[in-house]
Amino acid sequence: MEVNDALVEKLATLARLQFDDAEKTGIKNDLQRMIQFVEKLNELDTSGVAPLLHMSDNINVLREDEVKGSVNREDGLKNAPLHDEEFFKVPKVIKKLIS
Repeated sequence: MEVNDALVEKLATLARLQFDDAEKTGIKNDLQRMIQFVEKLNELDTSGVAPLLHMSDNINVLREDEVKGSVNREDGLKNAPLHDEEFFKVPKVIKKLIS
């Protein structure tokens, strides 16, 4: 497959990108090298190779859920810079818009 200016323009339009002439030349060269690499891989004989579905044989290697204790409110608020008896206090981050 040959990469030409029309293909680069079409890809740029689909990706909603704009390139100058120097960038188009570089992209055209890079795409041509990628396509040559894939075409080289297509030359390999893979008739005896099974398709690879997963990188390892392990499936769903997850830990078991364990019920553990949690931090009580007093300990949770102990190191907070600002708090009242129940909640953390944080600075306001949403400004009210004036209409």
